[in-house]
Amino acid sequence: MKDIKDNVVIQIEITNACNLSCANCSRLVGHHKKPFFMTLDEVRNAIKSLDGYKGKIGLMGGEPTLHPEFSEICDIYQEMVPDKRRRALWTDGFKWDQYKNKINETFDDDMISYNDHSKPSEGWHQPVLVSINDVVKDKKKMWQLIDNCWVQIRWSASITPKGAFFCEIAAALDHVLDGPGGWKVEPGWWKKTTKDYTKQKNFSCMNCSAALPMQSIPNNHHNFDYCSEEMHARLKSAGSPKLKDNRVKILGKIEAITYLDSVPKVEEGFRGFLDSHPEWRPSEYRTKAWHAPGEGSLSPKEVMKLQKSGSDGSLNDKEKGQITEVRLSDAYFTEASKKVIKSDIGEHVVIAIEKHIGDLHFSEESSLIELLSNVTPGGLTQREKDLVLKYATDPIYR
Repeated sequence: MKDIKDNVVIQIEITNACNLSCANCSRLVGHHKKPFFMTLDEVRNAIKSLDGYKGKIGLMGGEPTLHPEFSEICDIYQEMVPDKRRRALWTDGFKWDQYKNKINETFDDDMISYNDHSKPSEGWHQPVLVSINDVVKDKKKMWQLIDNCWVQIRWSASITPKGAFFCEIAAALDHVLDGPGGWKVEPGWWKKTTKDYTKQKNFSCMNCSAALPMQSIPNNHHNFDYCSEEMHARLKSAGSPKLKDNRVKILGKIEAITYLDSVPKVEEGFRGFLDSHPEWRPSEYRTKAWHAPGEGSLSPKEVMKLQKSGSDGSLNDKEKGQITEVRLSDAYFTEASKKVIKSDIGEHVVIAIEKHIGDLHFSEESSLIELLSNVTPGGLTQREKDLVLKYATDPIYR
């Protein structure tokens, strides 16, 4: 795991309401009895608490445009985060037409993560409700997986109305399962390190399966979430609407750990991947990043209909092949990516790129990062490594 200060972004989750119902959603959409909506004062306090943090401040949901004061929240971001490069948005585009001008006024194009789920064959979600503590008997192995979790290493910390959390899925689980809440949202909370995570890890990580390697990761358009037997009981106790709608399926203990136990020893890889389980690439959940509409042809209503009734979740041979073959394109640098690296990190990194890397392409992230870290004066911080990878792989810079 990494310290919170090393995150590229910390999310402010202004609502957990969403117009969609994706299978195995990392925000556990569909399991909340009642959605929350941050007040404007809570948003201001969340941004204020990040004073001194060097990374980006994300605006996220659920679907953030469903917040009745979304436009006012954008105004707060413009006021309190004057550097536009430090603002980021995650949206499925539900109210894109209504808020397009406000969004573009507030966020740079490449700081908008747009995923409308409008292409049926695109997108896979790692199940997160197959509680790892329920299915993995070897607790030493369990904690090894948790401490190497790709979500915490690659994604972000989060702020919700229940507090601040070291991991965005931990925040979602705390809401659904009525957990103890996060840290107080006050200046400097983001300076907490891995040694401060114990309480949140004991509640959330042990109830999560993000770190559990699975060979077959379901498409997000399937009509149910996977969970463990014990988690099924917890969701029932919590009054999960998705469970009441019969859209939750129990994954048996043997089936859940078949891929994990297919090799005798867990060998950690790069940034949360496992060298011992090379087919498991959960962060590569799409084949291309989008920053505006254009991926597929389904309307939001058609997406929702497919997610609620379209698939029983079984994978055919073609789908299984897609899951194991999908990889992000090679990482390489263009003039456009070097320009933004110069702005967001520094000219010294661009000089190192031009001198030692040039137009080389890298199929493995680790090779690029190892080389660039070695040739950059002073090396690269964890956040800088993550930024370099973003700009070296994002199609917007090609």
